[in-house]
Amino acid sequence: EFSSSSFLADHTSHLTFFNCPIKNIKHSIMTTAVNTAITTPVKSENGFAKAFQPFACGGAAATFASIAIHPMDLAKVRMQLYGQLNPGKQAPGFVTILSNMIKSDGIGSIYTGVDAAIGRQLVYGTARIGLHRKFSDRLVELNGGNPISFVQKALSGMASGSIAVCIGTPFDIALVRLQADGMAKPEDRRNYKNVFDALIRTSREEGIGALYKGLGPNILRGMSMNVGMMACYDQAKEVVANLLNDPMTNGPTLPTRIGASLCAGFTAALFSLPFDLIKSRLMAQKPDPLTGELPYKGIADCALKILRGEGPLGFFSGFSAYYGRCAPHAMIILLSIESITNAYKSAFGLK
Repeated sequence: EFSSSSFLADHTSHLTFFNCPIKNIKHSIMTTAVNTAITTPVKSENGFAKAFQPFACGGAAATFASIAIHPMDLAKVRMQLYGQLNPGKQAPGFVTILSNMIKSDGIGSIYTGVDAAIGRQLVYGTARIGLHRKFSDRLVELNGGNPISFVQKALSGMASGSIAVCIGTPFDIALVRLQADGMAKPEDRRNYKNVFDALIRTSREEGIGALYKGLGPNILRGMSMNVGMMACYDQAKEVVANLLNDPMTNGPTLPTRIGASLCAGFTAALFSLPFDLIKSRLMAQKPDPLTGELPYKGIADCALKILRGEGPLGFFSGFSAYYGRCAPHAMIILLSIESITNAYKSAFGLK
């Protein structure tokens, strides 16, 4: 009769005779299995971490920058909407707007809608920076590792910007409405509690399509913003590095990054402000209580009414606040993203 215990005992003695105890074999097999089980997922996780790096680091930098400059963004939106709500009157400066808000509603009022700004950057900022870096890195690979032309950088910025806008527009709608609500008369205010209340009520009261109001100009703004910020930064970085004799062997030095980010902040504001103005007005518009008609029928109608009513310079209404927002925002993102990326690589053991 077969006995498993006697079989193991006999064979264990044979293996021991050849100086190869079975417990050593079992230990070797277990060690190999454990090592395989541990190392395989780590490689997989590191691969995912590397692929997700530009998105995680870009989103973190954009969110941090958005929180830092939110009061400037709030003042910018109010300056843009002032001409619509007060025809013929000159918009006050951003310092006046912010000081009046603090006097009437307290210091917390200048952070109205910050939750929507954070949500927007977690979606829009993550996508536009991450996709641009992915697209431009791929173009560099296709170019044999050599620097790509400004046209290619611009195309990468336009593509990534337009895709990101399509994803993040609902949060943009919520942000603009939360920021504009305080300018309306008490009886005309929507009185949203927070970003999620704004999203839910807008879709419930006006339909899902209302969350994509102003999508056209928002796409144009996203494309122009990404070209002005990301593509121009990449180009300016090369120019400034040449002027400062920076070899950029381990990445650009701090003076190179500061100079390039200053250029990028200006071009981002200059390229995108007209589209940002149109976008803000289309997103914030409300139907006339008597006729039920909206003030603007579309992008072209909005642009024509601004041109006729406020002149060509009307498209650059609030430029001081907008530049004051774009330049620090661009600089904070482009300077902090290097430190965030280094910390990310260290945390996941990436080179």
